[in-house]
Amino acid sequence: MASRTLYSQRDPALKKRDDFEDILEERRNSSDLKYALKCYMPVLYKGVTPCKPSMIKTMVLQSEQLRYVVTELSKETGEATEVIQGEALAILEEMAHKLHLGTVRFFAYMLNKAFKVLYQRIRVNEDGIQRLQQAIQEHPLVLLPSHRSYMDFLIVSYLLYTNDLALPVIAAGMDFLGMKFVGEMLRMSGAFFIRRSFGGDRLYWAVFSEYVKTILRNGYAPIEFFLEGTRSRTCKSLTPKVGLLSIAMEPFFKGEVFDVSMVPISISYERVLEEALYARELLGVPKPKESTSGLLKARRILSEDYGNIHVYFGQPVSLRSLAQGRINRSQYNLMPRHISRRPGEDVQVFVNDVAYKMVRLQEESMVLRPWVLVATILLQNPHGVEAVWLAEQTAWLRGLAQAFGAFLDWPDHISASRAVASGLALHPNLVRAERGRVRLATEPKGPGARAPEEDLFNHAVTVLSCASYRNQVLHVFLRPALLAMAMDVAPTSRKDDVYSCFGYLRDVFSNEFILCPGAEVQDFDEACFLLTKCSAIQILKQDIVATERGRPTLSFLSAMFQPFLLGYQVVCRYLCEEVAESLPEKSYVAGVRSYAVKRILSGELACLEVLSSDLQKNVLAALLRMGALRKSKAGELVTLRVNKSAINTIENTLGGRVSTQKPVLARL
Repeated sequence: MASRTLYSQRDPALKKRDDFEDILEERRNSSDLKYALKCYMPVLYKGVTPCKPSMIKTMVLQSEQLRYVVTELSKETGEATEVIQGEALAILEEMAHKLHLGTVRFFAYMLNKAFKVLYQRIRVNEDGIQRLQQAIQEHPLVLLPSHRSYMDFLIVSYLLYTNDLALPVIAAGMDFLGMKFVGEMLRMSGAFFIRRSFGGDRLYWAVFSEYVKTILRNGYAPIEFFLEGTRSRTCKSLTPKVGLLSIAMEPFFKGEVFDVSMVPISISYERVLEEALYARELLGVPKPKESTSGLLKARRILSEDYGNIHVYFGQPVSLRSLAQGRINRSQYNLMPRHISRRPGEDVQVFVNDVAYKMVRLQEESMVLRPWVLVATILLQNPHGVEAVWLAEQTAWLRGLAQAFGAFLDWPDHISASRAVASGLALHPNLVRAERGRVRLATEPKGPGARAPEEDLFNHAVTVLSCASYRNQVLHVFLRPALLAMAMDVAPTSRKDDVYSCFGYLRDVFSNEFILCPGAEVQDFDEACFLLTKCSAIQILKQDIVATERGRPTLSFLSAMFQPFLLGYQVVCRYLCEEVAESLPEKSYVAGVRSYAVKRILSGELACLEVLSSDLQKNVLAALLRMGALRKSKAGELVTLRVNKSAINTIENTLGGRVSTQKPVLARL
């Protein structure tokens, strides 16, 4: 535990946060063309001379590391070094960015127009911008935005251009490169394109890593990438991917730079552009391929209101400070710097810890609108509620969220009924308000009868879309909710029993939520503190007990996370009842979905969130980690081997049947 000092245990409600300013206010009163053509003179890292992208490519190709890899591959394959060097050049040409100010100005013009139509306000913490301006000049900079929409990287670049800050070089997927014209325009605005996976391609990895490190070492521009690797279709944070972060840290580990500053950026959307698209993807509808024609067809979104965006630039985090006392950098002096080496276990653990810390910092600065609280309540009451009661419950949940440290954008002068009404008006596709009652919307029947499966699909789209907003607030309630569930299922109220159940639940859900490795004790202490603070529990000498006043709070918290518990139960039952000994991995999601649909249509199961492929994949990852499933590969076929005994133990535990080894949980 002593080595895990990255996680703070202060009262989250006391955290000081910056004020916001609406940057669109000034833009609405000025010319778009004048804005795009404004004098743009960004400050640079320690006064470095601006460098053309072509020069960066030359430096990469001439680097000792790449030449070493080329020589080694030549020895291994027998190919001439010139041939392999040519392949490296082709990779670099496909990958590298080409910053062109004229293209940047065109994007600035178009985005300015679009944002003024799409959004009521884009609010930014000005203190964060000022900190960023200072950080850019002092050390190489890594920007780490949250990733919940394609808008994320456009908004960050738009804000930096607006504030005369150096535009970042942005890691983007190859999908965008297939978009005619748009792909190349993104490249000329700072995007560089990388494959989703490299496999064992050592040359590609060498070119890619050296490209990133060359930019960082010389401080030509901030590097921007998404720790989560992909957009979160559920709008809750994803387990971080550490590959790019590890590369970005290497120049510091090798003593090539004094420090690297990492800036977490939290981007919060009151209404997400892709909400319905995400829900359909989670239900198995293939993701539309990125294309210019698809972009043009999406112009109809310009007729809708997407509310507010909040962008919070966090405090720059010093890599040097985090590494102090944890990383012995002298190990990198044992061999020449140009020879790549696999990081030691201590470095891997450190990089992983930092990745989780950055995502937690993103979560903590996510600005939440009242609508996420409304969505949370409606999902627990799918048949609808009285509008007056909904406003009362939303006001109650507001107080609880603020006590737990939520970053709520809900001014004191706005009444609960007005805040609820505003959220309902912005999401007419998800809710219906009729005759004093509010309920989730269901798709209209239209002419003729439809199959039950089609009605179920349309209803599930609404539920999953609504859940994506509730998910934005889950990080606030996660730890107290785990404790509430643990108290429900612990065999006694003794602290040791409750802690054991808390740890088990935390382990089960560690693929589902951002739960920092090694921070079990800190998370338990935080949960105890918060539930004691709101008078939901009492901590006695040996016991943890619920107060009479706190029972509704504990019940609400448990119900909030019930869909995830049900999802894990359903997968276990599928594997126990429908699978003999093994199944192809590629048929797993379809099999679980089919099993769940049957039970929903038969009335055995009411929770539509179990249909989410994201939830199903997280359960798969958890079962593999816990040893209940095992992967085997024969050629291209990946098979999941089912450990029936382990699955039955987990299913019995989650199903609420007696287990002598695990705590018991609520029945399905």
